[in-house]
Amino acid sequence: MSVPIVEPAIRSGFRTHNPDVLTCIANLSNDEVFTPPELANRMLDTVAEAWSKSNGGASVWADPTVTFLDPFTKSGVFLREITRRLTDGLESAIPDLEERVDHILTKQVFGIGITRLTALLARRSLYCSKDATGRHSIAKNFVRDWGNVWFERIEHTWVGDRCGYCPATRATFDRDSELETHAYALTHTSNVKKRLAQMFGADVQFDVIIGNPPYQLSDAGFGASATPIYQHFVRQAIALDPRVVSMVTPSRWFSGGKGLDDFREEMLADTRIRYLGDFPKLFDVFDGAKIRGGVSYFLWDASYDGPCTVQTFVSGHAAGPPAVRYLGEYDVLVRNNAAVSILEKVRNVNEPSFESTMPRRKTFGWSTTFHGSDTPEELVDPVKIFGSRRVSWLESDAIDAGVELVSKWKVLMTAAQGTSAAVETKFLSKPILAGPGSACTDTYILALRI
Repeated sequence: MSVPIVEPAIRSGFRTHNPDVLTCIANLSNDEVFTPPELANRMLDTVAEAWSKSNGGASVWADPTVTFLDPFTKSGVFLREITRRLTDGLESAIPDLEERVDHILTKQVFGIGITRLTALLARRSLYCSKDATGRHSIAKNFVRDWGNVWFERIEHTWVGDRCGYCPATRATFDRDSELETHAYALTHTSNVKKRLAQMFGADVQFDVIIGNPPYQLSDAGFGASATPIYQHFVRQAIALDPRVVSMVTPSRWFSGGKGLDDFREEMLADTRIRYLGDFPKLFDVFDGAKIRGGVSYFLWDASYDGPCTVQTFVSGHAAGPPAVRYLGEYDVLVRNNAAVSILEKVRNVNEPSFESTMPRRKTFGWSTTFHGSDTPEELVDPVKIFGSRRVSWLESDAIDAGVELVSKWKVLMTAAQGTSAAVETKFLSKPILAGPGSACTDTYILALRI
């Protein structure tokens, strides 16, 4: 059989020119970020290393039975790089190049597009054609034009004004057919195994699930409010019972994040997480996408049970040696490896922690959006309210919570503090001395009261 004209592209990783076109595509938004090939390959290296350790030194790229899924593919970079590695690794098992490539594309590599546009882009990256059955496609035995990169428009399931599967509101996402719904196939189902069997066939079991999920969704909250959704993709991927999962996500789940408390607890307690690579520097991975707190990727191995190797990277280079430690030592993930031993030394002194002296959230019962009157005029017994971006006033008898603290001296600090520096750094904000006759919203915490 003659070798097709695409052979040079296959042998060079489908890249016949410099630069790689997938490094030149602008991100759609901060929640749908294209993965740079460099990061994709770093993650695939981690997958290969973990696979080898769990399978007696075997190479994942030399096994023609291993299946891969990117369940939220955008540019198709993961699928393309997996195919490139398999094309090299399976050379001895399937010597004929055309047969080998066809086997990989039809039997081993699968994806789910998150939008119609990204599905077409991923097919073009993987098959060299948006139509997997077209004359330019390097796959020769597909009978469906979408190949193994599935996409269908999914509608939200409205329960009142909100979706039953995600934070989407009817007012924002109940759209006509010309607009994307951002209802993702992997998370908009109560039975994810059945859903994927409907897509790819009941006999498909995915061994490796890898990718970069959508990060957040507008939730119609105060201001430009958005709710994280990447945790739902992680849970659904693990529910598919793969052997390995690797995903890149924002790192805010380490210690905070809206609605991420349960997810953080699950991740910290999961001793199947073998590796965690952390990139705290802003723009270090995704140029132009401002993801506060940076991003990280993890490697979850179903056959592993033990401590996690944690490595921090700054400007593409390892920042100090990796540390092998259990993620669940504390209720948040201590991000800096060097800080762990310092924290242990401090805790061994057995002094009361700062946390134990702090009052509860919403000390006076008000959220950060609450404001009183603009002036104390016409109020009989006004109380000064420190709130988001301004001071307001409220009648004292209108306060229901924290009444005993109104008459005390208080030191207020912002509940959250961030910067736009290259490396996100938390630090103590400038304190506010609030005298008797004052209170605050949830924008502030009481660092001290006398």
